[in-house]
Amino acid sequence: MTDITPITDFLKCETPQGWIDNAIANPAILLLDHANCEKKAASTAIQLMYRYVSDFELLNKMSRLAREELRHFEQVIAIMQSRGIAYEQISAARYAAELRKPVRTHEPARLIDTLIVGAIIEARSCERFAKLAPFLDDELQKFYLSLLKSEARHFQDYLQLAQKAAGDESIAERVEHFLLLEQTLVMGEDDEFRFHSGPVEAQA
Repeated sequence: MTDITPITDFLKCETPQGWIDNAIANPAILLLDHANCEKKAASTAIQLMYRYVSDFELLNKMSRLAREELRHFEQVIAIMQSRGIAYEQISAARYAAELRKPVRTHEPARLIDTLIVGAIIEARSCERFAKLAPFLDDELQKFYLSLLKSEARHFQDYLQLAQKAAGDESIAERVEHFLLLEQTLVMGEDDEFRFHSGPVEAQA
């Protein structure tokens, strides 16, 4: 199993057990929203490739990331199809939208913040795959554990590109700002279970 200690050290909190319980109780929604997350991750990478065309390192890393995320999407929908889970439209979690609200609008601050948010989302995804794996059936457990290596690398790529965009200026303060916000989103209760939601209180 891939060592994700750098990711658990980076994040401010672990996924709460309440969310794990929600995931176990809602396997179809877990897979459906996981598929959506892979699509969104690929889309974000492609958007960055269109917006920042002068950075060859960014172009190469985002191109590779987009290909990997789309491959993961294909793997998720194959599992869904084999299990008779329909691909339906569902609402997105508030997680990513709330994380992006503090992103600054001037450059290069916009790029720096966008990359930091990307790193945090990839880190949380990786942490959740690892936390969930012991509770899943053999097929899903093997699949989720297989994702750890690429997700961990995506996290590192995003952070490295953020520091590069900042030049000699430290990004530590911005990283801390977004991590604290992410902690509140992960620990706070949500109304609907999603891959990146907080725990959802059981309905009476």
